Amino acid sequence: MSRSRPLFSVVVPVHRVRGFLRETLESVLGQSYGGLELIVVDDRSPDGCGVITAECAEADARVVPLALSAHRGPGPARNAGAAHACGEYLLFLDGDDLLLPGALQALAERLRDGGGALDVLRFGHERSDWRERVTPGGPPFPDAPSPPVAWDRLLRRTFWLRHGLAFTDGPYEEIVPVVRAERLVAEGRAASLDRVCVRVRERRAGGFAATPERGHFRVLEAYAPLLAADPGLRPTAAAHLRAVRDDPGRIRPADRRAFHRAADHLLGGALGPYAVHRVQLAIDQQKGKAWELAGRARKSARGRILRTAYRVELCRPLDPDLVVHGAYWNRGVACNPAAVHAKARELAPQLRHLWVVGARHAGRLPPGTEHVVAGSRAYWRAMATAAYLVNNSSFPGGFTKRPGQVYLQTHHGTPLKSMGLDQRRYPALAATMDFDKILAHVDQWDFSLSANPHSTEIWERVYPSSSYTHLDLGYPRNDRYFTATSDEIAGIRASLGIEPGRRAILYAPTHRDRRTDGFASPLDLAAFVRELGDEYVVLVRAHYFHGTSAALPEHPGLLDVTGHPRVEDLCLAADALITDYSSLMFDYACLDRPIVVHAPDWAAYRATRGTYFDLLSGSPGETPGALATSDDELIGLFREGGWDTDATDKLRAAFRARFCPYDDGRAAERVVRRVFLGEEMPLSPEARPPAPSPGWTG
Repeated sequence: MSRSRPLFSVVVPVHRVRGFLRETLESVLGQSYGGLELIVVDDRSPDGCGVITAECAEADARVVPLALSAHRGPGPARNAGAAHACGEYLLFLDGDDLLLPGALQALAERLRDGGGALDVLRFGHERSDWRERVTPGGPPFPDAPSPPVAWDRLLRRTFWLRHGLAFTDGPYEEIVPVVRAERLVAEGRAASLDRVCVRVRERRAGGFAATPERGHFRVLEAYAPLLAADPGLRPTAAAHLRAVRDDPGRIRPADRRAFHRAADHLLGGALGPYAVHRVQLAIDQQKGKAWELAGRARKSARGRILRTAYRVELCRPLDPDLVVHGAYWNRGVACNPAAVHAKARELAPQLRHLWVVGARHAGRLPPGTEHVVAGSRAYWRAMATAAYLVNNSSFPGGFTKRPGQVYLQTHHGTPLKSMGLDQRRYPALAATMDFDKILAHVDQWDFSLSANPHSTEIWERVYPSSSYTHLDLGYPRNDRYFTATSDEIAGIRASLGIEPGRRAILYAPTHRDRRTDGFASPLDLAAFVRELGDEYVVLVRAHYFHGTSAALPEHPGLLDVTGHPRVEDLCLAADALITDYSSLMFDYACLDRPIVVHAPDWAAYRATRGTYFDLLSGSPGETPGALATSDDELIGLFREGGWDTDATDKLRAAFRARFCPYDDGRAAERVVRRVFLGEEMPLSPEARPPAPSPGWTG
């Protein structure tokens, strides 16, 4: 089938950019100018980029997926995309770049002003580091010395083909075609748009440009044939080679002399003696040492405290059978770490388990739980000698993970709201966060557990590090939703005081970051239960940040279950869930029971906290069931039966398929075998039915 010719063909090669790709594609597809095709070239990416591309292609016909049969690198991938393009102009983006709003409209207008005679149209770009600090990346003018890059210009496709332009294999693949294009373009056929159109996002880890190695000497090979053909390129080449030499993310100090000499030889002496460069380097190093000493002084107070209890412990050998667990910032035995602990006792009985708990929570531990109090001498000894560390949040005190220790980060929910580094975009949140501390913690992980592809995609971007491996194995805490029996569920309901013949509704709103005055229900609970009638009982679960009580009004239809030790049991006991933005909805979806979203402040929540998708869109895969934006709407849903219909069943099925694909009752076993026993256990080939419903009959 022939394709109509758009003005722009945007070519995006993708490989290992799962955490960034969706935003990149959306930045293109969300442009106000729609005359484009988006060619996404999957360079045999092993991390799910192909799935993201397929989802975008299904939603937007302008997306053209193209898959290579083998991993070739960005140069050949771009060439494949360009060969497949049919637009009048080529625009090359990397899989983690962003096309800024209004960019294509501005480019289209500039092309129109040029009378259709332009072969090259340059534009500005900016750079954003992993801290999201944005700096100018280079002006769009040919006489400005800046390294040649692929994503700061449009190239007419016929110009590209006529001159046989192509990216080269290996690193620095853009130098040859970009420099050749500048030399080949005829006078009057090139122009510039004085506007920043692309944001280049520099990742904290995982990119070639941030990895010092000898492979960066390939930049010399890229310039060699160009300089042989045109010695006038020496100033441009010299500026670029100096930048590469001085970048600690590219050239190691031990290789700097060799690189300098090779570059100087290639340029015919343009860089001068290396001794001169060493003087400047020494000055820079002295400045760096001054900053380092200042940093050490700031940490000295903490260091004195830790050294008294910790330094001696670090000299002890690791205990190969000791596992230290923590959950919810030292609140006790809970969540994924609790499920991992239970399964490890079954499959690896040689292991000994300790729980880290805060002093004020120690009294609520299950009887017989071996534990250490956070910050105690016993805690530091355990942290120094344990072979395994398991947590769904973080351990206290700034411990140093030793070589040989294995840290499993289980997380404690699927992200709807912004997490990790994404919180920098929201001032109220950013003011309370120490992002350097977050990243220091991330660098200690060996494994990061995910319940679904959405979570893996988010974790990769907001917790960037090359030190850990994603485990797409499901959430161990959700196993119980597939293994509980009817008798167990009946026992839970009886223990909660739910009378036979009553429908139990679990109400679990999330915490509002802007509230600091304790739990205040977004729902008028007294009015709600009064309108529901005697056939319902509402179990109220306040967020754990609010302690163990929701301080409810007196009513026989209300049960305060905030202090109940296992939220999984509450979910099993409930016929339906009402929540707003709590990640509990993703876990409850495993049970395939009705979910009702009560979201009276959705706009304010999105503005202050940020979300990854529109929960209220009504779209399959985003909305889990019936929606209410006011108390009256919620009451109406239950009065008229709208909370549980064929339409809400279909929404829940799509939501469950997206967010519960790995949960099947055996996640804990897969995790234990992988982390503690070194065994691979594949996902179950067939879906497992959830635990039976409470079986209410009217």
